[in-house]
Amino acid sequence: MWWCNLSKVTLSVIKADVGSVVGHYKPHTAMIEYAKRKLLNAEEEGLINSGYAIHCGDDIILIMTHNRGPNNPKIHGLAWDTFREITEKVSKPMKLYAAGQDLLSDAFSGNIKGLGPGVAEIEFEERKSEPVIVFAADKTEPGAWNIPLYRIFASPDNTAGLVIDPTMHEGFIFEVLDLIESKSVELKTPEDLYDLVGLIGTTNHYVIARVLRAKDREPAAVTSTTKLSLIAGRYVGKDDPVMMVRCQAGLPAVGEVLSAFAVPTLVSGWMRGSHIGPLMPVSFKKGQNVVSYFDGPPRVIAMGWQISNGKLVGVDGKEPADLFEDPFFDYSRRFASEIAIYLRTMGEFQPSRLQESEMEYTTLPSILERLKSRFRPVE
Repeated sequence: MWWCNLSKVTLSVIKADVGSVVGHYKPHTAMIEYAKRKLLNAEEEGLINSGYAIHCGDDIILIMTHNRGPNNPKIHGLAWDTFREITEKVSKPMKLYAAGQDLLSDAFSGNIKGLGPGVAEIEFEERKSEPVIVFAADKTEPGAWNIPLYRIFASPDNTAGLVIDPTMHEGFIFEVLDLIESKSVELKTPEDLYDLVGLIGTTNHYVIARVLRAKDREPAAVTSTTKLSLIAGRYVGKDDPVMMVRCQAGLPAVGEVLSAFAVPTLVSGWMRGSHIGPLMPVSFKKGQNVVSYFDGPPRVIAMGWQISNGKLVGVDGKEPADLFEDPFFDYSRRFASEIAIYLRTMGEFQPSRLQESEMEYTTLPSILERLKSRFRPVE
């Protein structure tokens, strides 16, 4: 039986690509406005404590706080209805590109997981001060968070608090998900560090789903782990994951979390979900969270919030801090651009293009089938 835990707050981030203007550029303004009205109505009706809607690339992101716990059917139903209504009332009438792309089934039965949209939810008791960063990425897959989370919670080269802060010194527990076998394992750092890297280094197979503080299993971070191709059995677009990281007071500082994105990592996705590209940290206030060059490169935005009495508090009402707006990250953007241009000089050759096992949901199988009769045994 479902019940509310009023002593804890739940932060739910649910995203979907339900159409965009000019290919994969970005959603129409009317789509974002529709999502904002739905969340405002839900807030006025008491379904959620607060809500915010934004886009990253061609994905709409819904950010909600409530006291209903993870996997709540009313919260998931709100997100599902929002995406379906935007598709039917806005995207399709405007003939927008890929209208309803991430809605892979009509069989909603109380949980949005497995139906296409990406979901990340974290429940916790509010501390004296509760800063949280919500990340959203476009044109990439859940494994894109592996390196940043490793840097943030396992590498003292990135996070000084792992050495200096007694609360963090005991390390963190990583819940690693096997995407293929649908199994998970918990690994503790620093003891299991080499085992952790051994798994999460294969980013298309093993992804970090959750991070807990080892001292008391306090939730520190959570990610979305939806892999669309495994649900649909074909390529229908990239997974475009989201992630939440709690900061400060016994957890990594905001600056330590952001430092993990200073040097762009190479991630899978980009054009047609079939290429390797740099993950570029971009500002959402300066209109940088759109894609253009080769439908990319892959990019990530960082929204800074305070959670106060179960509600989102931004720098200006509900407007979050734009944490990659800092001119420092101009360096990261230039670096990412140089990497992107270099990779494109390789055309359709590995490692610029994904390896064969990751191309099984694209046109490659049809090419092989067409050429099947032309292959001959080697003498």
